[in-house]
Amino acid sequence: QLPSGSLQLTLYQYKTCPFCSKVRAFLDYHGLPYEIVEVNPIMRKEIKFSSYRKVPILLANAGSPLQLNDSSVIISAIKTYLISRRNSLEEIVSFYPPVKTVTEKGKEVMEYENKYWLMLDEKETKRVYPVKEVRMEEMKWRKWADDWLVHLISPNVYRTPKEALASFDYIVREGKFGTLEGLFAKYVGAVAMFFVSKRLKKRHNLRDDVREDLYEAVNEWVKAVGKHRLFMGGKQPNLADLAVYGVLRVMEGLEAFDDMMAHTKIQPWYQRMEEVIEKTGV
Repeated sequence: QLPSGSLQLTLYQYKTCPFCSKVRAFLDYHGLPYEIVEVNPIMRKEIKFSSYRKVPILLANAGSPLQLNDSSVIISAIKTYLISRRNSLEEIVSFYPPVKTVTEKGKEVMEYENKYWLMLDEKETKRVYPVKEVRMEEMKWRKWADDWLVHLISPNVYRTPKEALASFDYIVREGKFGTLEGLFAKYVGAVAMFFVSKRLKKRHNLRDDVREDLYEAVNEWVKAVGKHRLFMGGKQPNLADLAVYGVLRVMEGLEAFDDMMAHTKIQPWYQRMEEVIEKTGV
């Protein structure tokens, strides 16, 4: 438990972004109060203070103001801070240095060292991860959520022109758009993302029916959790559970989500996640 008001958090996000949804699932589960600033995805003037131009961005004040970038860094750093009170949040964030790397196509991108690690001492590590395999399993599936699962969302929610329009209707309704901007985004965005989703399908070597890839991935996750655990974390979700739930949650209300529920074995786990976050959240 944190003393009241000892950690002030502001999350800059797009509501329908899977990476932002991951961070919200983590903060809600841990009962951490936070303010949300919905960013306009076209102008992005809400984050003009930042040289880092992606969301989520978390501004955290635990005595001094700090900016945390990258959803997995945010989650690892705040989780470390909750467990280990030896280090200041500022010191913990310094353990996740940004590193510029160049992709195969020559594009410069920012990566973060150690982003799936919690920076704990030996005693804290044993308390959180009684055996080494538990830690490795959590890290493996957090990385899987970022490297694979998240890339299945767009091709599935923009799979057909009709689904693309329904998705953008939801994005405009939940996001921060002016009236004309919203209309433009809905129709032009839907057409653009329908074609982008085809490119993504090719880039990630997805099948003609991208639902098959989604079903396979989701069932792979259910199999990894197994029949004898409520969550991958056992009786309570771990960071992998929260990551997978956060990513899948952005499809709620869309055809892809209903199809996933009907054609995979995810529903019992997903409902348990909803219940536990509702119970523990603020």
